[in-house]
Amino acid sequence: MKWFGRKGAGAAGRPPLSCAWSSWAGGGLGASLGDWPQDYATQMRAAVLANPVGHRCLRLICEGAGASTILATADQAEDSTAAVALVRERSAGQSLIETLASHLLLHGNGYAQIGHGADGRPAQLYALRPERVTIDADAHGWPVAYSYRAGEGATRYPGEDGAGRTAIIHVKALNPADDHYGLGCLGAASGAVAIHNAATRWNKALLDNAARPSGALVHESGDGGALSAEQFDRLKAELEGAFQGAGNAGRPMLLEGGLSWQALSLSPADMDFVGLKAAAARDIALAFGVPPVLVGLPGDSTYANYREANRALWRQTILPITETILGALSQGLKDWFPSLTLTIDMNRVSALAEERTALWQQVAAVDFLSADEKRAMLGIEGAMP
Repeated sequence: MKWFGRKGAGAAGRPPLSCAWSSWAGGGLGASLGDWPQDYATQMRAAVLANPVGHRCLRLICEGAGASTILATADQAEDSTAAVALVRERSAGQSLIETLASHLLLHGNGYAQIGHGADGRPAQLYALRPERVTIDADAHGWPVAYSYRAGEGATRYPGEDGAGRTAIIHVKALNPADDHYGLGCLGAASGAVAIHNAATRWNKALLDNAARPSGALVHESGDGGALSAEQFDRLKAELEGAFQGAGNAGRPMLLEGGLSWQALSLSPADMDFVGLKAAAARDIALAFGVPPVLVGLPGDSTYANYREANRALWRQTILPITETILGALSQGLKDWFPSLTLTIDMNRVSALAEERTALWQQVAAVDFLSADEKRAMLGIEGAMP
């Protein structure tokens, strides 16, 4: 069988993937998380759909992975061409590598369904939504099928078809706490995302209120009497209707006798939400694996400049996640392409052009290697004619 991992028979049901980490300490950590989102769908909406830092990080990684040039090696030249065309084919408008990269990054799992043609060979690969897929295990913990739920319907895909060939390709990120499911970045980033989004809402509220506490109306009557309930409610309604909000900024106020305006303000430490947002944004970028300078956060001394940060993004994030996907696809397609290997053409990665240039110069300067040996070191297939 071509299955991976094992889970003990009779094990208790696992918690939701995106918040499984919060229950490792026996519920103590989860109890202190407040209103931070705990399920994958909510975390995804908060971190990607509603957060500019998370959205930009996802785009940088997935678009870089999807735009990479794929090299295929196989015993038969036609197998290499067919495999690259299969991976590059857009099924229902979906870019396979880009979609799987987003699923693997956010959820920790990617599932590619193999669609067969009339001849029984793979005709298309389609990435399934990972939050809709569950792995069905047998009594001994070995995975035997995949269940895909969309709305009220559910479809069960066997791990292998009747001929013993792979039906679903599972791409899994590292997860030391689970045998079958990978671990995405949303759980680790959820706290920073909640802080960043809360700071954004706070700053918006400050802007709506002239970016400072409006102040206080002080009543100073000569006889020491207080305002009646009717007078108090009338003043409050007038303030809210005529002077509160961004549309009323700068409007002059006419005060009656005995009333004076006392402006209030917050201290610089209380108003330092710019620093709070920047710190949260750095944590979000860290969870996604993106250098902060690439998402518009200056002052990061780890990377000398944008070019070095871009190179680090490719070396530390985009290349590993893309190689993981291509390795899983190569293994899943072995039934039809036995000697297939899918890799990235490193010579086409513009961010690594300087490294490749230096490597070519070093290899070219070596005089004790043959031309074919130099080609092999540079990853160029085939010998010189």
